[in-house]
Amino acid sequence: METSGLIARRDRVLSVAVVTVSPDGEQTGEFSTLLNPGCDPGPVHVHGLTAERLQGAPTFDQVAGRIGAMLQDRVLVAHNAQFDYDFLAHEFARARLWLPVSQRLCTLALNRQVDPPTDDMKLGTLAAHYGVPQLHAHDALDDTRVLAGILRASLREAARLDLPLPLVSCPPRQESQFTPQPPKTPCAYRNPGRLAPGGPLAQGMKIAITGETATSRAELVGRAVAVGLNMMTTVSRHTSALVTNEPSSESTKARRAAAEGVPVIDEHTFLRLLSDVRTGTSHEATAFAVATPPKTPDLLTTPSHAAVPAPRRPRAAGTVSPDGAPDRPLAGRRVLVLGGAHTEAAAARTRVVALGGSAAVNLSAGVTDVVLLAGGENDRRIRRITALELPLHDEHWLTAPTAAGPAGPTTRPQAPHVLPRGGVIDLPMPHGSPAPEWYVTGSWSPQADCEVDVVAFILDEDEQVTFDEDFIFYGVPESPAGTVRLLTGGPAEQTIAVDLASLPPATRKIVVAAAIDGAATFGNVGAIQISTAPGSSAAPLASATLDAATTERTMLLAEFYRRGPVWRLRAVGQGYDHGLDDLARGYGVDIADAAPAG
Repeated sequence: METSGLIARRDRVLSVAVVTVSPDGEQTGEFSTLLNPGCDPGPVHVHGLTAERLQGAPTFDQVAGRIGAMLQDRVLVAHNAQFDYDFLAHEFARARLWLPVSQRLCTLALNRQVDPPTDDMKLGTLAAHYGVPQLHAHDALDDTRVLAGILRASLREAARLDLPLPLVSCPPRQESQFTPQPPKTPCAYRNPGRLAPGGPLAQGMKIAITGETATSRAELVGRAVAVGLNMMTTVSRHTSALVTNEPSSESTKARRAAAEGVPVIDEHTFLRLLSDVRTGTSHEATAFAVATPPKTPDLLTTPSHAAVPAPRRPRAAGTVSPDGAPDRPLAGRRVLVLGGAHTEAAAARTRVVALGGSAAVNLSAGVTDVVLLAGGENDRRIRRITALELPLHDEHWLTAPTAAGPAGPTTRPQAPHVLPRGGVIDLPMPHGSPAPEWYVTGSWSPQADCEVDVVAFILDEDEQVTFDEDFIFYGVPESPAGTVRLLTGGPAEQTIAVDLASLPPATRKIVVAAAIDGAATFGNVGAIQISTAPGSSAAPLASATLDAATTERTMLLAEFYRRGPVWRLRAVGQGYDHGLDDLARGYGVDIADAAPAG
C-alpha cells in the first residue's frame, strides 16, 4: 500500500495491490487500484500520487469486498506487516466491514531472523540480494510482486536454517479502537514539588482526584489544566496533592497517598487555591540544560543486581584496552552459546562481547561460531548447525580464541556497535537533530510456556509518566500523539518505535522494558537481544545481548535520554524480581487504570 501518512488511525490508503500465492509459491491472482482518500494525499515526493491522479479513483469501501475475498483464509504477508495490517483494519472499520485476517507474516521480521549479509533490510536491498527484479519502487503492484519473490527466497533460507516462522495472530479488533482520539497536551511546566501546608498551588504541580465531588470531575480537571496544573489519574511519590472529600477513603489513590505522605486537601480548598496559582518554570526553559547522569528508577523492590555500570562509549574494532593489549579477537564474529546453566551461558555471552564479538540468541545466517557448554549437544538446533558446518568450540575457546580465523563471507560492511550492559552511544545528528524515528527491537528464543511483552514508558524529569497513556504496552500500543508505538513482528520479537523529533520538551527519557507473563523468569527465557536502528528497515546502529539473572520477571532493556541537545541510547540490562504491575507503578502508572475498558 501507499498511504497519505504513517499513522493508521489518522491517515488513508492511496493505492493498494494484492497478490495471492499458493502453498508451492506460485502466483494465483492479483489486484491493484488507486484510491480516492477524500483528503490531502500527503508526501507526493515519496509516492508520486497527486490529488489529480487520484481524482475519479474508487473509494476504499468500494473495493473492500474484493480485497476481503482475496484475504479470506490466507496469511497476510507484508514488509513491516503491522503497518499494512493496521491501515487495512482502520479502512475496513470505516467501511463497516470485517477484516478477514487471522494471521500475518512480516518479511522484515522474517529476514531479521534469517540475518542475510545485507547493508539494511529495505525491500530493494533484499530484492537485490535474493535476485528478485524490481521495476518501479513505490508502485504498489510492482512492490507486491517483488515482495512475493522475497517471500519465496526468505522461506527457503528459513527452512535451510530450520527457523520457526514469525507468524502473528490477529485477533478480532473492536471498531471503537479505530476511532481517532485527540492527543492529550502534556503539561508545559516542571513539577515544583508538593503542596506546602497552607501554601499556594503552582503551575506544574501534579494533582490527583479521588471519590465523589460536588463539581463534576470534568470541570475540575478542565479548570485545573487551564491554569497550568498537571492532572494525573494515579498517585505516586511525585504527586503534589490529592483532592478528596473523603480523607478516610480506602480508595487505591488514598491508600497510596497515605503511604507516600502526599498532602490531602478537600474540593472546597482546591477550588479556592485555583484562583491564585503561582507561575511555574516551563519545560522549554530547561529542555537543553545539561542533564544529570541517568539513574536507575526508585522502584518498590530491591533489584537483584548491583547498580548498572557507569556509561562508557564502545571502542572500535582493532583498538586496544587501557593496558595496551589487543582485546577484540572476536571482532566481526557472531557467536551462539548453547547449553549450560543460565548463569554459565550468561557469563559466556558476556565474555564474547568483552572479546569484541556479538552474542547471538538464535541461529541465523550471520552466526560464525557456536560455543557448546554442558548439555549443548542436546539442543534441537545442533543437527542443523552441524549440517551448516559452523565451527564448534567448548568453553575453553573463550579463554583465548586466537585461532578464530576470518569471520567469513557473512560479515557485514557496516556492523553495528556492540554495546555491553550499561554501554551508551550518542545518536547521530547529521542535520543538527537525530533521525525522526528510532526503532528498538527486542528478540529472544521462541518460548513454548510463556510470553514476553515489550513495553515503554515516556518519562518526565522526575522519571514519572505525565499521564497513563504514556505507558505503551499490548493493551495500549500507541501514545495519543503517535510518538511512541509498540510493533509486533512475531512471537519472539517486538519493537518500540520512537519519534524523537516530535516528543514534547517535558519528555526527558523513554524507557524500554520486557516483562514475562506468568510464573516463568528470564532464567527460563535466556538472553534478550536488542538492536537500534534509525528506521524500520535501516541498518542497526547498535546492538546488545542482555542477560538478567535467574529469578527476574521484568527487565529494563534500553533507554533514550536527553543529554543537553543530544539524545543518547543506553543498553541497560537491569532485572527485577517483581512483575509488570510493580514496574509500572514505580513510574507512576497503575495498570488497572491504564488498561482500556472492556
